[in-house]
Amino acid sequence: MLKSIKKYLNKAKEEIAKEYDVGPQEMVVIDSEKKILPKIWTGVDLDGTLAYLDRNASYDDVGEPVPAMMALVRKMLNNGIRVKIFTARAEDPEQIPIIRKWLKDNHLPELEITNVKDYNMQRLYDDRCIQVERNTGRLIGDDK
Repeated sequence: MLKSIKKYLNKAKEEIAKEYDVGPQEMVVIDSEKKILPKIWTGVDLDGTLAYLDRNASYDDVGEPVPAMMALVRKMLNNGIRVKIFTARAEDPEQIPIIRKWLKDNHLPELEITNVKDYNMQRLYDDRCIQVERNTGRLIGDDK
């Protein structure tokens, strides 16, 4: 049992060390151009994070852009970081064109849109998250 725990902890240390490694790349199409991007990616939530959330607005409307997050997303893109819009809206196929139009209207490229987290997701920016310290269960920034 102790041997398997040590093996797990060593594997976790390896994964932590890889966190900022660009790693393998893959070809994707953004704005009708083929680009090579790292497989690892950063998720950015849409409603309440990248766009203002108005709970009284129609589900077919996306709020105005949040300037600080727009600047961060542009900075990440300019630094070659793969960014995906990570939103619950992606579950509804009718929402994808609405999100694509919002991205275009706000001068962002055709970013990938998903609601699925995978092993290549490195980081997530979201207004509803509570960060948990890796492998401990300790809540970070929980002053309550």
